[in-house]
Amino acid sequence: MVVLPEPEAAKIALDVLRRGGNAVDAAVAAGFALAVTYPQAGNIGGGGFMLVRRADGSSFVVDYRETAPSGARRDMFLDPNRNALESLSTSSWLACGVPGTVAGLALAHERAGSVPLRRLIAPAADLAAGGFPVHARLSAALEEERDRLMPNSATAAVFFPGGKPPAPGSILVQDDLARTLRRIARDGPSAFYAGPIADGLVAAMRKHGGLITSEDLARYRAVIREPLRLAYRGCTILAPPPPSAGGILLAEMLNMIEPHDLRSLGAGSSAYLHLLAEVMKRAYADRATFLGDPEFVRIPLRGLLSPDYARRLMRGFDPEKATPSPQAGPGDPAPYDSEETTHFTIADASGNVVVNTYTLNDTFGSGAIADGLGFLLNNQMDDFSARPGTPNLYGLVGGEANAIAPGKRMLSSMTPAIVLRNGRPFLALGTRGGARITTIVLQVILNVIDFGMEIQEAVNSPRCHHQWIPDALSCESGALPADVAGNLRRRGHEIDITGPRGDVQAIQMDAAAGRLRGASDARGYGVALGD
Repeated sequence: MVVLPEPEAAKIALDVLRRGGNAVDAAVAAGFALAVTYPQAGNIGGGGFMLVRRADGSSFVVDYRETAPSGARRDMFLDPNRNALESLSTSSWLACGVPGTVAGLALAHERAGSVPLRRLIAPAADLAAGGFPVHARLSAALEEERDRLMPNSATAAVFFPGGKPPAPGSILVQDDLARTLRRIARDGPSAFYAGPIADGLVAAMRKHGGLITSEDLARYRAVIREPLRLAYRGCTILAPPPPSAGGILLAEMLNMIEPHDLRSLGAGSSAYLHLLAEVMKRAYADRATFLGDPEFVRIPLRGLLSPDYARRLMRGFDPEKATPSPQAGPGDPAPYDSEETTHFTIADASGNVVVNTYTLNDTFGSGAIADGLGFLLNNQMDDFSARPGTPNLYGLVGGEANAIAPGKRMLSSMTPAIVLRNGRPFLALGTRGGARITTIVLQVILNVIDFGMEIQEAVNSPRCHHQWIPDALSCESGALPADVAGNLRRRGHEIDITGPRGDVQAIQMDAAAGRLRGASDARGYGVALGD
């Protein structure tokens, strides 16, 4: 089973499985293919996290998050009055972190792949050279981002031939990207970090005022990390550790929720949504205060993961009244211490499961393509805290733990997760959604475990989000009946109505029946394909 946000890449991933590749092989092929067919977020110019659970029960995380260039400085996005300049951290070449995707996919393949890497990259290169039919959503996204993308001449040449985005159904050919992918396929992942590709990227950085150097590219390494193992209602949940904030946030929220009987509250009820809001704001207060790159800051990990700490955080919880954000946290875990992205989920017949979330950050990243290379670059530097207390692109605030430093990995919300029941994979999922990623994953898990929903219903169900600051409960349009909204407002919640959020790609495993059920979010245009 493969569940991807874009159909052409899904076909490539499924074909890898049909030809005898395993789930990691299919994930690597999907990662490269989405760089061609889903340029909003699929990439080789960004970074992410891959969580692998092997059939033998072992698991690992590949951290291929981008890093700050060696020339990055703590105050690089502040004006002389120390005000944050959002345009520099989102739309300039200074916004680009050192890309990790090629190194990360290659490391996952080295660790657990079975098909030669060149064969996994080849379909993506062929698709770039031969072209693929443009989906209406891609055409619309390009039109929406026209003003941001058009100033970069290389980007305009690829995505705005004749000054317009390709029409739905037309064929998009990306010759420069095809050449880049074929070079990586022929010479291996090192071809991205040294040689002509690296030289072209560095030349573009110099030309446009970016910071990435040849030395930055040569020094980049993807990292193998141990996944966090979270406990909830008899299940074990595998999730990534820092510099992803997702696993810790998920643990905190689940620990705060577990003492409550969600079934008695009812899915979608005002009492349930009130509880979620209170839990979310407390977790996100801790995110802003304690989390960053573990190579640079000490994270009170054991305390943050402690159920006792979660109970302390909830001492002030009032089921009838919202806690103002300034009173909701952050907590003190020390005594207990002994948002454009995309995701795909893949499971093979042998029992290997892969969940992968990667990103350029904003839709189409920084909007920049280096001449002759064909791939979009990230604007991931915005995920650092430009100044403590100043919101980033997604409204998230951060502190000194996530301050900019050379070589540092910026904090992430990505939360690829695998749920084990009785020691076997039961649910695998992840999503895009910026700051909302972790709360989306949380709600799908609760929908399945607590409310007994089938996976497609769990994925499609309305969602809410609270991130401490701003102090508002964000709910999808049409998700709140009038009486529920009224009850929440009476409790003191400010409600912010938004459009659909997230794009979950999930697989539910029925071990007894030997059956896989895939669910691609109705909010997107992905597919679930399987044999």
